[in-house]
Amino acid sequence: MADGDATMLFGLGATKAGTSWLWQYLRAHPECHIRTIKELHFFDTIEADRIPARVAELRRRRDALRAQDAAGDLKGPRKLTDMTAWVEVMDSADPQEYLAFLTHRLRDKKLVADITPAYATLPVPRLRQMAALSPRSRFVYLMRDPLSRLWSHVRMIARRTTEDEARLPDAAHALLGRVVAGQEPSIASRSDYAAVLSRLGEAVAPSRVFSAFFEDMLSGEGLIDRLCRFLGIAPHPAPVEERVHEGIRIPLDPDHARAALRWLEPQYTAVSARMGRLPSQWEANLARV
Repeated sequence: MADGDATMLFGLGATKAGTSWLWQYLRAHPECHIRTIKELHFFDTIEADRIPARVAELRRRRDALRAQDAAGDLKGPRKLTDMTAWVEVMDSADPQEYLAFLTHRLRDKKLVADITPAYATLPVPRLRQMAALSPRSRFVYLMRDPLSRLWSHVRMIARRTTEDEARLPDAAHALLGRVVAGQEPSIASRSDYAAVLSRLGEAVAPSRVFSAFFEDMLSGEGLIDRLCRFLGIAPHPAPVEERVHEGIRIPLDPDHARAALRWLEPQYTAVSARMGRLPSQWEANLARV
């Protein structure tokens, strides 16, 4: 990174906790240089030793973009340019090539970013490696009410894996039951705020970490201005539309809600102890346990 003068942001926000909105906000910010691929999955791919599979997936996406371009249907030529370059970077698995991709044509911009929620599941040594990539590395971790976030995440997975839309409510509730029963560790790990905060605290200096509640982004109480100051960029107006992709709306059965809240109770109490407070929605759900 040129002279270490641009901030390198890693967005670790929990899945379905506003990371897409954050990425879009930074892309629109005049002082930020953000590539068109939101979730790069660089470090989690290396950690899981899945580079060949990931590269194959990226090549399929690149070829699909090429087909759209040939048909005149591609919206924005940068998508194809960025994906073509990113395939080569991921194939190299070289952190320096990764940085070069993010900072390509940086010019006078003050921030580059990789917003990949899956990074929250990484172990301490990998987080330390990420922090050491730049003297101005920063980490943002967004948290959303545990029950609301989990149900949104479960609905997203159920939608991807269920062809019959009429079966979606049953499929989503069944998946939620498996999560609570300990049968879906990959989904459960995204709900473990306490573990993520603990690993970040061990791997990264406190001055480099910005942990915040998704609900505060909706309140208009200055969170965006504080975030901008943390990132070393000027405050910039934020859009007011819904800030998380909820997907299909399915009412949560009360019995399943109570079971999930009992399972999630340690998260509410751990985050309260760590952050010193909880938003009102969190408090209301915790009171239901």
